[in-house]
Amino acid sequence: MNWDAFDFKLLIVFDAIMRERHVTRAGERLGLSQSAVSHALQRLRRALGDELFVRGPEGMSPTPRALDLAEPVRRALAEIEGALHQDRFDPASSSASFRLVLNNTAAVVLAAPIAEWIGRRAPSLSLHMSPSGTVRVDDLLDRGDIDLAIVGAGRVEGERFGTTTLIRDGFAVVARRGHPALASPLTYERLAALSHLVVSSTGDDVGFLDAILGRRGLPPRRVAMAAPFLSAAPILSRSDLVAVMAERIARTLATVHPVACAALPADPDLPVTRSVLVWARRVERQSDHAWLRQQVAECARSLAAEA
Repeated sequence: MNWDAFDFKLLIVFDAIMRERHVTRAGERLGLSQSAVSHALQRLRRALGDELFVRGPEGMSPTPRALDLAEPVRRALAEIEGALHQDRFDPASSSASFRLVLNNTAAVVLAAPIAEWIGRRAPSLSLHMSPSGTVRVDDLLDRGDIDLAIVGAGRVEGERFGTTTLIRDGFAVVARRGHPALASPLTYERLAALSHLVVSSTGDDVGFLDAILGRRGLPPRRVAMAAPFLSAAPILSRSDLVAVMAERIARTLATVHPVACAALPADPDLPVTRSVLVWARRVERQSDHAWLRQQVAECARSLAAEA
């Protein structure tokens, strides 16, 4: 390739099409017309000797060559952007917008404190939070559709991502206030005799409880109902069901719903969960991104100190 004649602005167009998988939307992202994007794509195809994107029913599908180029191009563009804007971020006056996805633990335990923490330090900054649910968090980070994610440890892996632990947590039993099961310290024998609600959308694996019960010669839990997280507390408050969930979620629910929580009986096999902050390493040197990561981590540390 003749690098002297190569127009590196074409890589910006390539990145936009890769993100949007659509020529018109890529143009909207860049402030260019559809014809200008199409013309740039044709030039890029000629320069690289590959179709790069093939039109299909779901938009522009990248070729293997385009997929190989996507991450290096995105990383290079982010490095350039970070270098150009390294000293320009002022949280007190910035009106930047950031997008975060959160697991249930972060949504319950961290979302409100983060909103308050950031609001005091960057009053004009915008935060858009959404649930991590079943979305492909790695894809969203790769495409730049989100800036940060708070998810369970191990959900997003790879050298292209940075992580730091925000929350370490155990598990607790939750039931309605006045439930006879919580009138005295719990035992595994009593837990095995109760009817359980399984919270289906937390992503927390509580199968460890059945393993503990089995090791003690007890039957597995009787799962009477499964329900999404948002309906768990109302169901528990109006029934004799109990649920095992992350302890910090349980304690938070007990402050806003007529439910109570109790620690699980001691056992060497009780697990500890971790919720981690995840970001794409290609943007970690950008001053605004670095500032936001630091603030989220400091906010989580302050809550841990208060717990």
